[in-house]
Amino acid sequence: MRKLDRFPSKKENPLWNMYKTISFLRVVKNFVIVEVGRFTPSTKAKHILYRRGLNMKLDDKVSLAYKMMPDLFYPENITIGKNSVVGYNATLLTHEYLVDEYRIGNINIGKNTMIGANVTILPGVTIGDNVLVGAGSVVSKDIPSNSLAYGNPLIIKERSDIEK
Repeated sequence: MRKLDRFPSKKENPLWNMYKTISFLRVVKNFVIVEVGRFTPSTKAKHILYRRGLNMKLDDKVSLAYKMMPDLFYPENITIGKNSVVGYNATLLTHEYLVDEYRIGNINIGKNTMIGANVTILPGVTIGDNVLVGAGSVVSKDIPSNSLAYGNPLIIKERSDIEK
């Protein structure tokens, strides 16, 4: 089960009134930083930009590929461990707005982990160390260390079983 903080809405869907839950200026600032970062060709420059500008918790040697999309509202809820790679066009969401509530959750990615291209990671998910997440997967639940995960719905296998 994902670890989420839930905030019910009484009248209309919470996205209609999102600027009651988050500052418009903060969203604009984050939008500018994310858009610059998405098209920055240097992973080192992107690493510095996202750590300083968005307060993402990125350990040493984290590489964020071209067009990787961190959450615009709560990027500070993203933690990525040492020597990990987040692939092309991957999306890391730390919030979700539904019809009757909105939810906020952290994303924690361990060290030496590879997130493939076009992966979507939902809020409240923890991905362990030494994990491979296949391209196009939707990560909707925790993935333990030393695993291979792929698909939608997500299939998780131990890497030791596969590599033999």
